Amino acid sequence: MAKKDTTFKGKTVEELQEMKLGDFMNLVPSRTRRTLKRGFTEEQKKLLLKVKKAKEGKYKKQIKTHCRNMIVLPEMVGQKIAVHTGKEFSVIDITYEMLGRYLGELTLTRKRVAHNDPGIGATKSSASRGVK
Repeated sequence: MAKKDTTFKGKTVEELQEMKLGDFMNLVPSRTRRTLKRGFTEEQKKLLLKVKKAKEGKYKKQIKTHCRNMIVLPEMVGQKIAVHTGKEFSVIDITYEMLGRYLGELTLTRKRVAHNDPGIGATKSSASRGVK
């Protein structure tokens, strides 16, 4: 068996969690770095506050958010966050592999379309089926 690599850009999860945001920014791709450099929106700040409270054990409810443009930070690792898909909330278990990605990337907003047989009278060929 191959050894499972539990590092992100050569850093362990514990090192990343102790790291400042500025140091973490140097490890992520440029688009993510620019987004973090601009600062967090009010909605993102509320989500971070909920995550911090949940880690301390003060927030008992499940963390729910509509904020799909939030970047997964090291302090979120190990949390379960319900992200809104437009219709419902899908629960994501945040792992270290998700660091630097957006929450919206991790939840699908469209479901697979599975068409069934056409209804009676829906097409000309259904008239020849003999069912009335």
